[in-house]
Amino acid sequence: MAEHRVVVTGGAGFIGTNLVRELIAADPQAEVVVLDRLTYAVNPRTVEELESTPRVRLVRGAIGDRALVRALLAEAQPQAVVHLAAESHVDRSIDGPEDFIQTNVVGTFHLLEETRRYLAERAAARASFRFLHVSTDEVFGALGSHGSFDETTRYAPRSPYAASKAGADHLVAAYVHTYGFPAVITNCSNNYGPYQFPEKLIPLVIANALAEHRIPVYGRGDNVRDWIYVTDHCAALRAVLDRGRIGETYLVGARAERTNLEVVHAICDVLDELRPRRAGGSYRQLIEHVADRPGHDFRYAIDPTKLEQELGWRPVVSFTHGIRRTIEWYLANGAWTSAVDATAYRERRGLG
Repeated sequence: MAEHRVVVTGGAGFIGTNLVRELIAADPQAEVVVLDRLTYAVNPRTVEELESTPRVRLVRGAIGDRALVRALLAEAQPQAVVHLAAESHVDRSIDGPEDFIQTNVVGTFHLLEETRRYLAERAAARASFRFLHVSTDEVFGALGSHGSFDETTRYAPRSPYAASKAGADHLVAAYVHTYGFPAVITNCSNNYGPYQFPEKLIPLVIANALAEHRIPVYGRGDNVRDWIYVTDHCAALRAVLDRGRIGETYLVGARAERTNLEVVHAICDVLDELRPRRAGGSYRQLIEHVADRPGHDFRYAIDPTKLEQELGWRPVVSFTHGIRRTIEWYLANGAWTSAVDATAYRERRGLG
């Protein structure tokens, strides 16, 4: 069964847990080993669901624990590693950058080294093996009012988080060129959908609104992000894992640019329809504009043409449909959301 076995680092996180479900559903012979440190950002309910999912094994541990990674790879003998494990919140990286450097840069280095060691001892497996490194569009910095990021865009990270992911990207690319390491890189736009931890914009707006707490929006809320529903991203990752060319980078986006304020308004409007406020009025009345955060990038946008043309991938969930599906999921999954103490995030200095 090793030819159907995948190790997913960070597989108990938001994108990871959705990807694990997609991999299991798509291949009846697939086996997935999840390696996750199970930090604050992992919901205990998600852990329970993964542990009860057939053909999924959850291993608690860090990508920087080389002895653990070495033993896991030797035992699992995977055909692929999908590397999602990362510290990923910009505000947290501004307040405390060291964890981001340790996990995203040093941790990635250790994972690369142990995977390279694993392949050196199994030359026959090397030809079909893939290491998929999942990154972010934030490594490219900010755009003006026009244009999009593509695979030729130069790196210009503007936060400790973005810099740490850029460093990891460069390490992976260097291993391809130096060692012939069988890796592929993806850089994706902002994800949203089920299982997202409520420190990120969309689930936190939903949580704040339902709790009748203020919704603090950075600045005027005119910063622009390119949004993609998480299952569309997972479909892209599967396409790259199956057919992507070694050494290539593929940008993943859904051409769904929205200002942060437009996103907040969309959430409020759907909630007005699905869960009206008991006291009446619109959830928009909870919006409060606050001072902007340091180094706030103005706009991100991705041109996914290469991915579309080479691998035949297309996003299928529009933002309008995706935001409604997301809100419906959070409303229907109170047990999952109640397992997280959102109080610590409601009073964040701003959203967006």
